[in-house]
Amino acid sequence: MRVRDGHKPVKRAIQEKSKPAAKTAKSKLLEHRKDPNDVVLLSGGNPQIAKADGDAPVQAYIAAMPGWKQDVGQRLDALIARTVPTVNKAVRWNSPFYGIEGRGWFLSFHVFAHYVKVTFFNGTSLKPIPPGGTEKSKEVRWIDVREGQLDEEQMAAWVKQAAKLPGWIP
Repeated sequence: MRVRDGHKPVKRAIQEKSKPAAKTAKSKLLEHRKDPNDVVLLSGGNPQIAKADGDAPVQAYIAAMPGWKQDVGQRLDALIARTVPTVNKAVRWNSPFYGIEGRGWFLSFHVFAHYVKVTFFNGTSLKPIPPGGTEKSKEVRWIDVREGQLDEEQMAAWVKQAAKLPGWIP
C-alpha cells in the first residue's frame, strides 16, 4: 500500500493505535531513577528540588546543575557565603535563595538552557544596576551568566550591596 503526503494507510494506523503509548522523556527519566534522591531536571536543565531551608537543599540543587552551570553555581554560592557570612539559604520554586534573617531574600539564581540567571530583588538600588530588567520587573534586576562569563569581582560588589538593602519577603 502506498503512503502519500505522510499519511498512513487506514489499516496501518489502526494497528498502531492498538500499541501501547510511547513513553515520554519524563516517564523514561523517572523509570531509570534507581535512587529516590536522584534529581529530575526540568525545562532548560533546572534541577527540581523540594522547598526547604538551609544549606543542604542549596547544595543538592548545585550538585544537580548540569555541565558548566554547576561550576557557576558553586562559585556563586561560595562567593555569597564569603561576602555575607550571616546569609540564610533556602530552595524555593526550584531555585536557591539567599537572604538575611528578618530582612528577606536579596538574591536568587535559576538554571536556563544557555545561562544561569542571577536575580537581585532590589536590583535598581545597586551600583551599577544589573543589566536585566523590564518595566514589569519593577525594582528587580538580573544578570544572565553564560559559560566563562562570571565576573566575580562585580558579583561580589553587587552581593555586598544587596545584602545591606531590604529584601523580598513573599
